[in-house]
Amino acid sequence: MNVAETGFAIAARRLLPLLFVSYIVAFLDRVNIGFAKLQMASALGFSDAVYGFGAGIFFLGYFLFEVPSNLALEKFGARRWITRIMFTWAIISGAFAFVDRIPWGPLPALFGVAPLEFGFYALRFLLGVAEAGFFPGIILYLTYWFPAAKRARTVALFMTAVAAANVIGAPVSGAIMQYADGMGGWGGWRWLFVLEAIPSMIAGIGIWCLLPDRPAQASWLTPEQRHAITTQLAQEDTAAHGTARVAATGAAQALRSGRVWVLALVYLAGTFSLYGVSFWMPTIVQELGIGKTEYLEIGLLSMIPWGTAGVVMVWAGARSDRTGARHQHVAGALLMAAAGLVGLVLVGAHVVPALIALCFVTSGVLSFFATFWSLPTAFLRQTAAAAGIAWINAVGNLGGHFGPDIIGRIRTATGSANYGFLFLAALAVAGALLTLFATGARERIMTTQEA
Repeated sequence: MNVAETGFAIAARRLLPLLFVSYIVAFLDRVNIGFAKLQMASALGFSDAVYGFGAGIFFLGYFLFEVPSNLALEKFGARRWITRIMFTWAIISGAFAFVDRIPWGPLPALFGVAPLEFGFYALRFLLGVAEAGFFPGIILYLTYWFPAAKRARTVALFMTAVAAANVIGAPVSGAIMQYADGMGGWGGWRWLFVLEAIPSMIAGIGIWCLLPDRPAQASWLTPEQRHAITTQLAQEDTAAHGTARVAATGAAQALRSGRVWVLALVYLAGTFSLYGVSFWMPTIVQELGIGKTEYLEIGLLSMIPWGTAGVVMVWAGARSDRTGARHQHVAGALLMAAAGLVGLVLVGAHVVPALIALCFVTSGVLSFFATFWSLPTAFLRQTAAAAGIAWINAVGNLGGHFGPDIIGRIRTATGSANYGFLFLAALAVAGALLTLFATGARERIMTTQEA
């Protein structure tokens, strides 16, 4: 193993566990609303439509501040900016325990919304503003440390945090809901928000103390390893700049790139499925015949799809790196998710078949996220990478707003989420086709031009 390879291995051992834990607590604070809903909706009188819109409005705040946040990360450094993100989202996430007690003055009347609903929507929106830039910032940060050939596997390992957040968070959230309910006169859902905000604060301190901005600041690398990593990544950037594959080198050019927009639409298809299901997973599992107050059992059953997905996504990321067939892996993952969504409609409320269908959905969407980011990071560099990655993530994550909202509205109107699942499946298939015949065709044309 040469000096650079040794440096990459050390960087992976040092950075990925810290980023992994940080993303676990980030994702947990983002989606624990799904468990809280099992008590909070009835306690506060929220319909499925109100819950679905509130769960998804998080991503409107995320969308508006994604690009500025990622550019700020590049300017101020990953350590400072990610620490800021984690502390602000922890404070806002904990504030959900007081969602019905925070005074908003004339704002609810100004927006024509009942005060309680407005408070729910406002906190979810502010949580999105606070967290904006975290995930694309990490994706950008990994490009400072790892070459393109290692990126899908690295992102897959990092993104197993999504699976881990649900594998760990589902039973923990269920246990808090079930056993803390009534403690100190509080409902379990209030304790859920307060207790699960604390790890974010701790992780933020860890980021501040342990995360170097660039390889040059990593005291745990030797001078030779720092030089080798920096040199290899610089050479890769130079080689990429010399080809037609580099679509943009500046932020404005990246945002005008047709290829960036196509990838944003593909990402949108994936986020519809991820958040459409993840925000509703506890409710889906509860409606398989589980007792309405058996929150721990709901959490334990919810572990199964996410645990399966964690294994599959690591395999998919490694296979994508090994074969180099990026587009095929991205499209195949979306088709797997689509098959699972259709399966949910066909199997009804039968526990084992429904859990198998959910395993297909979660494995598909997480494998999609693990392999997708190898596509834009292969041609975006420098400031273009900060802006392009953030823009793809911002546009794509609008699916996180519309996915839960659509399912909530359909459930309110029909009493079932089946039409919503079929809609998400159709979007996943469209995303797969777009990956194969738009982004893939574009690369073949550019390769021909280079030849």
